[in-house]
Amino acid sequence: MKNSSKTMMKCLLISVCLLCIAAATTYGAEYKALSGLTSVKAVFDFRIGSPKSALGHLDLIHQTFKDQGIRAVTQKPEFVIVFIGPSVKLISSNREGLSPEEQNRLLNYLRQGGACLNFLGPSPEPLPPLWGARIGPLGPALEMRLGFPAADHWINRRLPDEICIHDHFQPIYPADGRSDPIITTGWHYQKAALALLREEGKGRICCTTLKAFGNPLFLQIIHRVVRGLAEAREPAPARVAVLGYGPLGSVGWVHSQAVREVPGLELKAICDYDPQRLLQCRDDFPGCRTYSTAEELGRDAEIAAVIVATPPDSHAQLAIQLLQAGKHVVCEKPLCLTRAEAENMIQVAEDQDRILTCYQNRRWDADFLAIRQAVTEGLIGDPFYLETFVGDFRHPCHFWHSHRPISGDALFDWGAHYVDWILNLFPQKTASVTGTRHKRVWHDVTNADQMRAQIQFADGSEAEFLYSDVAALRKEKWYLLGTEGAITGRWSEVQVRELDPINYVREERIPVTETPPLLTVRRRHPSGGMAEMQLPLPKARRFPFHFNFADHLLAGEPLAVSPHSAARVIAVLEAATRSADRGGIPEVLHV
Repeated sequence: MKNSSKTMMKCLLISVCLLCIAAATTYGAEYKALSGLTSVKAVFDFRIGSPKSALGHLDLIHQTFKDQGIRAVTQKPEFVIVFIGPSVKLISSNREGLSPEEQNRLLNYLRQGGACLNFLGPSPEPLPPLWGARIGPLGPALEMRLGFPAADHWINRRLPDEICIHDHFQPIYPADGRSDPIITTGWHYQKAALALLREEGKGRICCTTLKAFGNPLFLQIIHRVVRGLAEAREPAPARVAVLGYGPLGSVGWVHSQAVREVPGLELKAICDYDPQRLLQCRDDFPGCRTYSTAEELGRDAEIAAVIVATPPDSHAQLAIQLLQAGKHVVCEKPLCLTRAEAENMIQVAEDQDRILTCYQNRRWDADFLAIRQAVTEGLIGDPFYLETFVGDFRHPCHFWHSHRPISGDALFDWGAHYVDWILNLFPQKTASVTGTRHKRVWHDVTNADQMRAQIQFADGSEAEFLYSDVAALRKEKWYLLGTEGAITGRWSEVQVRELDPINYVREERIPVTETPPLLTVRRRHPSGGMAEMQLPLPKARRFPFHFNFADHLLAGEPLAVSPHSAARVIAVLEAATRSADRGGIPEVLHV
């Protein structure tokens, strides 16, 4: 979004040590200084006023270092190329590195307030004195636990307490007393620096030997280094309101607690039409302002963002109203009930230059993250078929969740999460959606007893989500087939036992939806047999969605749940429901 870092347009210089690549390249007018150079691999143009552009170019760097011609080996790099965006001011094709004249030009650039980020590779020759660093020997590739100057330093604010990345260990040492370590790791009972920062006149220069561009946390760290070099400071904490409250454990309470816990967010107000709920929220979160209408809340000029935690049929109208009042908006899932509503919401957000996102918090569920990582690593080849399931044989609740005019029908609750998972695992275009429904047992509610959504993708891949309140025997949660293997997810039953003064023992079952399933990978072994292993689950983190929202709002980092990805989910759910209404006739859908 354009709202973040509008005033910060300082350009950054990117210096990358590359092995020579003989590849003719054509550049646009802004890179005319490159004319005649045929060995340039990529132009890295960082502008702090455009965080999306900066992150896109981080990906270019990732692809550059993945190239077979650019390896972290002991040979001396053929040459060093230095870029300054948006137009190239300094280029070195000198095989011995920067000439004295080029170093002076770079030094003047820095002293006048410029910034430089260097990704350094192994070299037997000393670095230019300007870098203020010397590189140690190239060590093994291993997992490194990263350390930072302080617990709340600008480089690691809101990041997990423990960050481990896999990369080649190569220490970097200060060449003088003016370079400070900003990223370290433990090595033989000592702290080894992996990135150094130094000031040069009004400017700053950073050198690092890390290149783990495939790690999302490392990309976050580099994004912050870029901002730090440009001296882009985080604004004051964003004041947030929650619209729609409930007691302990409810969605409104969870959002309020999350805002309280995330650094950079401040819970300022809670809004609900029910006076009893407002009394409760004053006890739960003392000091918060309370409002009884969205209109009142929208007039509060101190509120920067509002989390809409109301029933789904009200999401579109309330979100648009608050966006037009100048608020950033987080919508509970589902984003809304129709594709037309979603497109309207996105258009208003763009017109108002405000953030719009959806609380797809299950993107951080341990089983989904583990499956996505397994697919990314190619453990099962190319995925082409998926079945997912959630359900039980139980009476639906008598709240709005079971009333179709408000909920959207049975698919829109858990389906908002499951279809989001499916579309993240299968990012290709959809071709058609088919929905079916059964209404056979629970006639006191208007939602279907069971619904199924089948998605056909343009490349022929298939995925299915089945929701049922009449399933006496559960299917597996996950059944994913790939061209080289498969993943299954078996539900985990967890019983908690407590002492009871009357019945001695009381047993309570934790809902299976809240316990990670047992994930198994099965793939063909070169011997001709089948190999099987249990898939490890990543460590869960509290309120990861809200941490990401704060990172985006305050530091311009990528939004994990874009409004367009949430709208894609709605398009599939709406098409499946419409297909079910028509007796299962497939709906053509290209999203």
